[in-house]
Amino acid sequence: MSFLPRHFPQPPFATALPQPLYFRTACMPADAAYPSHRHPWGEFVYSYSGVMEVRVGDRQYLVPSQYGLWLPPDVEHQGLNRYEACHSSLYVSGPLCARLPAATCALEISPLVRALLEHLRAVPPQVPDRPEDVRLLEVLVDQLTLARPVGSYLPTSTDPLLAPVLAALEADPGDNRPVAELARQAGTTERTLTRRCLRDLGMPLSEWRQRLRVVAAMTRLEGGRKVETIARDLGYGSPSAFIAMFRRLTGTSPDEYRRRNGGN
Repeated sequence: MSFLPRHFPQPPFATALPQPLYFRTACMPADAAYPSHRHPWGEFVYSYSGVMEVRVGDRQYLVPSQYGLWLPPDVEHQGLNRYEACHSSLYVSGPLCARLPAATCALEISPLVRALLEHLRAVPPQVPDRPEDVRLLEVLVDQLTLARPVGSYLPTSTDPLLAPVLAALEADPGDNRPVAELARQAGTTERTLTRRCLRDLGMPLSEWRQRLRVVAAMTRLEGGRKVETIARDLGYGSPSAFIAMFRRLTGTSPDEYRRRNGGN
C-alpha cells in the first residue's frame, strides 16, 4: 500500500542511551513516519493499540498487539504509523543483547510480558533509574529471551507475480476471490502462486488473508466500528464466522479486544 506521512517525529536518542536499559512510551498520530535510522543498541517495540509497521531493508514487519518486534543493534529501520497507535520501546545496550535474537523478528508476547509492559506504561521508570526499576527491566529482558520468534506476522513479498496479488488484497481485505481467480488475474497458475506464497510468506495464501483481516479488524475495532459491520466489510457471511476467526488467531474475542484497546 502507498503511504504518504504527514508527521515526521525524530528518534529520541542519536548517539547514546541514558542508561543500559531504558524504557519509554509514546502515542503517535496517524500518518506518521520516523526517518530511516540505526543505533548501536537493540530495541524491542510493542504497540499497546494499533498495528505497528517497521521497514527493515526491503522487508516490512506488520505486528499487531499480541506480538512485539525485536530490532538487534545496528539494524537500519524505519517506523511507520498508518493509524494512530500508542507504543513502547525498550532500549537494550549492545552488551545486554547477547541472549536476544541476532536477527529482526516478531516475538510472541506472554501474559507475564504483557503485564510487565502494562505496569511500565502505568508506572514509568524513574530517571536516573532506581534499583527496583532496573531489576524490573532486567526481568523483562529475561522474559523476552524466552519468547517465541515468529518472523513477521504479516510478511510481504517483492515477487513480481505475488506482490500485486498481496497489494490487491491489502486494498480490499474483504475480497473473497478464490486463489485460482487471483492467479489468473496475475497472469499465472494457481500452483505457481501457491508455491510462491509458501516460499516468500511461509504460509498458504488462505492463512495470510486471515491475518490481513485480523489486522484490518483491529483498527476498525479500535475506531468503534460494530462487529457486524466489520464482519460484512471483511467478507464474512455472518458475525459468528468472523468472531471465531478473530478468536482463533488472537486468543480473544473482538469485543474483548475492543475493551482492552480503548474502542468505544
